[in-house]
Amino acid sequence: MSQRENATVVSERVWWIGFPLIGAGLGWLLKSLAGWVASLEWAPFQGPFRLVASLPEPVATIGAFVLGAAAGLVLAFLWWLGSLSVTVTDDGVVLKRGDNVQEIQRPSVNAVFLDGKDLVLLGGGTRELAREKNDLDATVLEQAFSAHGYTWLAEGDPYRDEFRRWVPDMPELSQGAHALFKARQRALEKDDGDDAAELRHELAKLGIVVRDEKKRQYWRAMDTGDRP
Repeated sequence: MSQRENATVVSERVWWIGFPLIGAGLGWLLKSLAGWVASLEWAPFQGPFRLVASLPEPVATIGAFVLGAAAGLVLAFLWWLGSLSVTVTDDGVVLKRGDNVQEIQRPSVNAVFLDGKDLVLLGGGTRELAREKNDLDATVLEQAFSAHGYTWLAEGDPYRDEFRRWVPDMPELSQGAHALFKARQRALEKDDGDDAAELRHELAKLGIVVRDEKKRQYWRAMDTGDRP
């Protein structure tokens, strides 16, 4: 957590040094085992292993370190693209994941809580303004929001019991909603987070709040009015 001109920033730490070091170590291990693997008749990828084993020293060792470190750096960058950054101010909240940025004004936010790994910003009634999966520290998040006067619900979602599991063609939902749920189920099964998030927004336009649990979808009707 860091402070920037009256803003509190909470972000997932990406160990930029650690990833390249691990990659370099794996590269060296691969180079060291290349000759042994190439000698095994049943081992796959014999051609690449023989090529690595045939490279002269110190070219082989240096190349293994460089390529491994580069691969680790790429993994660190991909990790960063998928990580969530939360900026909290007295005026609002900015949620950033890679190039995707969502800004929510302070008056819209009634409460904030964690639902498992999901950070949820609750608006009027049961309306969810945002739901973002993350690995951020719960205590740090609570401190960040509380420091700027937001209501943090340590008990979690006050309307959790209203969620029902979605099943195809249940009569309470329209055909349009079922079509979106079916498309979203396919996205969840393919681990397509972007498509699942977009379809969540489409369902919200129909007055439906969605949460996921082990690739199962649960829903509740959105109530934007005041509730006790």
